[in-house]
Amino acid sequence: MEIKDMTPDVRRLYDMKSVIFDIKWLMTAPNLELYYMYRDVKAQTEQGIRYDITVVPPLMLGTEFVKTKGHKHVKNQAEIYTVLEGKAIYLVQKQTGNEIQDVFATETNPGEFFIVPEGYGHITINPTKEKLVMANWIDYECENEYMLYEKLRGACYYYTKDGWIKNSNYVKVPKLRFEKPQKQLPTSLGFLRNP
Repeated sequence: MEIKDMTPDVRRLYDMKSVIFDIKWLMTAPNLELYYMYRDVKAQTEQGIRYDITVVPPLMLGTEFVKTKGHKHVKNQAEIYTVLEGKAIYLVQKQTGNEIQDVFATETNPGEFFIVPEGYGHITINPTKEKLVMANWIDYECENEYMLYEKLRGACYYYTKDGWIKNSNYVKVPKLRFEKPQKQLPTSLGFLRNP
């Protein structure tokens, strides 16, 4: 997949101040470039979906592994991710306000797929010393909402060098469970359209 002629959107550390675990580190950290988003790399216009690529270099945010900011989809659409290089942990959560109904994580390697279920918010974590390159298929009309993640200082769990740490800004957080990724892309991607 050629993306060298495309200009990415860049997410910087100061764009993510409200979701970083290690606040002491953040106080003196420079405004690092954390990840790069290449939008609309290719499209399946007949199905109304687009294909994006995100590149997440290996970084530590103090004691926390680098991650994406976190969002949910305004109209609750599903989304499919696949890892092209490196390894990703996808952390997804279903919530009402500051109470979590369900949360799970999936470790995904190159060639494997992960489907974010309808109605779930999600973040991606790069837990390695290697660059993560991942792609996603998403509804063209999908809008992201970041407010809940910003208000509650991130997802309901942080992934740090000491392992998983529960975010105390949430009132109710179930035990984190783990699910396996999928090995094959679904034959039809029509289910990604606005439900």
